[in-house]
Amino acid sequence: MNWLTDQKVPLGQWVEAFVDWLIGNASGFFDAIAFSLEWLILGATDLILFIPALLFTALVAGFAWWLHRSLGLVAFVVFSLLLIINLGYWVEMIETLVLVLTATFLCVLFGIPIGIMAAHYPKFNTALRPVLDLMQTIPTFVYLIPTLILFGLGVVPGLISTIIFAIAAPIRLTALGIGSVPQELIEAGKAFGATRAKLLFKVELPAAMPNIMAGVTQCIMLSLSMVVISALVGADGLGKPVVRALNTVNIAQGFEAGLAIVLVAIMLDRLCKQPESKA
Repeated sequence: MNWLTDQKVPLGQWVEAFVDWLIGNASGFFDAIAFSLEWLILGATDLILFIPALLFTALVAGFAWWLHRSLGLVAFVVFSLLLIINLGYWVEMIETLVLVLTATFLCVLFGIPIGIMAAHYPKFNTALRPVLDLMQTIPTFVYLIPTLILFGLGVVPGLISTIIFAIAAPIRLTALGIGSVPQELIEAGKAFGATRAKLLFKVELPAAMPNIMAGVTQCIMLSLSMVVISALVGADGLGKPVVRALNTVNIAQGFEAGLAIVLVAIMLDRLCKQPESKA
């Protein structure tokens, strides 16, 4: 088998050369992106932290009641946020929340239009599928290395890596939802003279909304799963105490920080579910 290994295909060297070329020719572009995203995240974090913790808890509880009319959900939100305050992870929770919501917003901003295109153009969907498979299956540390080199140490490489890992969910589920719209609805819209734009916004998107919201929820969960990994490259949030607990074998700190992540995940999952009918 030596003949098969003697002439190694230099895939890693090609990727390294491409990254080096990007650094040499587009470092200003990546620095501008890093500065803009870091300014956005840190600014949003400082803005939320300016709000007193108890007031923020009341606002989230009120939003949960307005959205779902569920006393159980409101009680869970209040209990979870008060417990996080009591454990001393309020600042880290807000940093994690901003990072997750920013990643989810960017994933939805780009993922839903790409999913719509994939549903409408089968050839594009065929070409896109292996790319999404690669993004979801490749170990996250692999693309964490080039993002760290391109964007520097801090929250931005964690954010970019989170987007790469999570964006496949809204793309796939949006394409699935649009592709699953009953043909009768589309034919009825065409019969009433709807243009392609009206057909999309009045027929396809409303019918596909359960799938799209499932993609958003899954995107949030995937983003939260990257919290600890993002902390390894300097991102703030609940991942940092988890990493510190791992390095010092601190069971208590690891459990408390992990519990805070779980509570944030459950709250976001419940809040992002489609509201029940209020009739």
